[in-house]
Amino acid sequence: MPDIVITEFMDQSAVDDLSARFDVLYSPDLVDQPEELEEALAGARAIIVRNRTQVRHELLDQAPNLQVVGRLGVGLDNINLKVCEQRGATVYPATGANDIAVAEYVVGTAMILARRAYGASTQVINGIWPRQNCVGREIHGQVMGLIGCGSIARETAKRAQALGMSVIAYDPFVKPDDKVWSVIGRIDSLDELLGSADVISLHVPLTDSTRNLIDSDALSKVKEGAILINTARGDIVDEAALIEAMKSGRVGGASIDVFANEPVDEETGQRFADIHNLILTPHIAGVTEQSNVRVSSMIAEVVAKHLGEAK
Repeated sequence: MPDIVITEFMDQSAVDDLSARFDVLYSPDLVDQPEELEEALAGARAIIVRNRTQVRHELLDQAPNLQVVGRLGVGLDNINLKVCEQRGATVYPATGANDIAVAEYVVGTAMILARRAYGASTQVINGIWPRQNCVGREIHGQVMGLIGCGSIARETAKRAQALGMSVIAYDPFVKPDDKVWSVIGRIDSLDELLGSADVISLHVPLTDSTRNLIDSDALSKVKEGAILINTARGDIVDEAALIEAMKSGRVGGASIDVFANEPVDEETGQRFADIHNLILTPHIAGVTEQSNVRVSSMIAEVVAKHLGEAK
């Protein structure tokens, strides 16, 4: 039986490094094979997951020897931390390893959505010349509003400021005397941020207090034509309310990388059809070739160190 079970994709060099020292089962599709996963976990001391594997009571019951959970990412809403602690399983997220990837995604899509020109390829190919419809805005001089001001938000702020944007943030959990407020404008309320920002980017975990944080009421308070970017968690945004806000023109553009239910099925996807200035991506903002190496290497190292013994 394997010491380490890896249920979702991981950089191969990190897998090879672990395999040289431990008995490893690596199957990127194991998350979708519950019977095989249960069998693999029977003697496993470690499991390495991304966001789809649900590390909760049922899975933990299948892994009586589990000592460590490695998370290839930073969100922990798919892991029951309390039960892991009770079972003596330490959870390690890849804190900081994908910050740059997410920050570049946010600023890159903000530029695309503000400019409005990059969706015209099909029309130009078909001999249509929609110049008037493609006149957008520069992001220079615009206001980037960050909901949450953790490490990814701070990396996003650096890049936005380098492009001439002003950056403000709302985060009641960051102390007023934190040095970050010397370079980012501190906003005291969510409503104030929503009404002030030209681009709104979400950087909060999914909790009871953030579920549906961006609902129809919140969207009614955004600056008209604002752009919304969600790389955090799908359930933070009420998808139906966002669709309505985009159709009405209240929200001028959106980039959505995370969804309430993933993978998105055809029925859910069709709700977003025929909405202009919209970018939908499959929970990939934090995954680049470079960040995958960093994330995988970090988790391989901490898991190996925790287990502490070779073959």
